[in-house]
Amino acid sequence: MSARIAVTGPNPYEVVVGSDVLDALPGYLPGATQVALVYAAPLSGLVDRVADVVAGAGLKPVRIEVPDAEHGKTVAVAEQCWAELGRAGFTRTDAVVGVGGGAVTDLAGFVAACWLRGVRLVQVPTSLLGMVDAAVGGKTGVNTAAGKNLVGAFHPPAAVLCDLDTLASLDAEELTGGMAEVVKCGFIADPRILELIEADPDAARDPSGDVLRELVERSVRVKADVVGEDLRESGRRIILNYGHTLGHAIERHEGYRWRHGHAVSVGLVYAAALARRRGLLDAATADRHAAVLSSLGLPVRYRPDAFDALLPAMRLDKKAQGATMRFVLLAGLAEPVVVADLAEPELRATYLDVCVPDGER
Repeated sequence: MSARIAVTGPNPYEVVVGSDVLDALPGYLPGATQVALVYAAPLSGLVDRVADVVAGAGLKPVRIEVPDAEHGKTVAVAEQCWAELGRAGFTRTDAVVGVGGGAVTDLAGFVAACWLRGVRLVQVPTSLLGMVDAAVGGKTGVNTAAGKNLVGAFHPPAAVLCDLDTLASLDAEELTGGMAEVVKCGFIADPRILELIEADPDAARDPSGDVLRELVERSVRVKADVVGEDLRESGRRIILNYGHTLGHAIERHEGYRWRHGHAVSVGLVYAAALARRRGLLDAATADRHAAVLSSLGLPVRYRPDAFDALLPAMRLDKKAQGATMRFVLLAGLAEPVVVADLAEPELRATYLDVCVPDGER
């Protein structure tokens, strides 16, 4: 059985979560003659299957291979994709399908948003991160030297097909990295997610089990509820950035060698510590962040000497307004708030609290 989760808003669509859902793809491509399949080399086998499904529906698949992971999320790679669409003679009724992890779906969405000012897009996320975060919500983008996801567009897909069978091919570290976004959803909106993980962290990471399926569905419902209300991040959608201000800064500082989820994991612990220092969040809920994330094998601290290098990237965060940095914090479990009056000394002291081992203070 597949779950169909509606994303409302000006351009409604559905997220399909289940096993063996790829055969449904042609139904989301009305009017298309050609379908560009954007993917990275490790998924060439799966793309063969997707291409067969497309061709079986009488459509022409156009395969566009891009560099894997964050290395493919650049304007230069997007330009190469547009060149391929131009050579193929893509029209407004043709479609782009992103097949891969969050980096590939971000890139495919940006390519689709810009070609002819917007063509149909279907996302086929193959990683846990892609399913619960990147492929859902209509945010697309690429990285630049200035930071992560600073160039992009809002371009909702026509559908998102989350085939849970693809999770079985992920290595353990990649699957674990995706869990950080799942945990985030638990803290900002659905505490049942946290209870499921705490009850059995191993089951939570078992791609063949019912627990992970429920975690994916619950996380998608959290994001669908938020983005259906606020597509363009003019209001409530900002809460989805919980843990991301420091997380994105760590990713950039590491040259994207750290996985997104690992960086966000540290960012979640940091945000909880900021809220605790502010008197917004009780100690037990703040400490629960590190406990849940650690139980999944995620990091909860970063280099203690890195704050000065991370601060400029935090200042450039998308949530910033003018010279004011804004952080999403918690005023309680599932009670996210936006705080805009955090000064550098407070940010630094909290960073040291989180990242300097007790014996080294």
